[in-house]
Amino acid sequence: MKFKIAENLARLHQRIQQAEQRYQRPPGSVQLLAVSKTRPAQDVSVAAACGQRHFGENYVQEAVEKITSLAEHDLIWHFIGPIQSNKTRLIATHFHWVHSVERLKIAQRLSKQRPPHLPPLNICLQVNISNEPSKSGLSLSELPDTARQIAALPDLHLRGLMAIPQRSTRFELQRRPFLRLHQALQSLNQEDVELDTLSMGMSADIEAAIAEGGTIVRIGTDIFGPRD
Repeated sequence: MKFKIAENLARLHQRIQQAEQRYQRPPGSVQLLAVSKTRPAQDVSVAAACGQRHFGENYVQEAVEKITSLAEHDLIWHFIGPIQSNKTRLIATHFHWVHSVERLKIAQRLSKQRPPHLPPLNICLQVNISNEPSKSGLSLSELPDTARQIAALPDLHLRGLMAIPQRSTRFELQRRPFLRLHQALQSLNQEDVELDTLSMGMSADIEAAIAEGGTIVRIGTDIFGPRD
């Protein structure tokens, strides 16, 4: 497993670098986020030994146990799952980033519960970019007001937007929702909400996300293999 994770990471980094070159993105402008939900701490430790520092988790209790057991690795932890109100204190205490904020109330709780000795918590707003009833996220019409309110909260740093678009196997169709998300970020920047992060793209659509300005791609199975 150790060598498999190392090989998978090397392959992904090459894929990201090739896409950066193809779509005229600056070298190193796309961050690989290793989605380690349901994976044992040992797998995270192996990936960390290969130089991977950013890890994404969906389940709070499981994540806190991993974060605690791997504290000596100096890793950067991203919460990317649905946020329950009764879990915001743990998220605010243990994570560096949260990608899945979709309500002002949740942001207010994270702001209030962020320990004062820690730097501001990096926040991305989740956008339902394909308007799918089954998916969480802000609509594009709700986004500007919510972004302005969250940007004003203390102990949070609103960094950008996150989306999980409707799946497509056609490259041009994959690009369209990513383009809309990028345009939404640019529109917010023009309104003095300064954002620099687009968390978008997974295993099947990395290239489309990078083509449209993605700065963080979230990959799990292609690093750690199929889940049990």
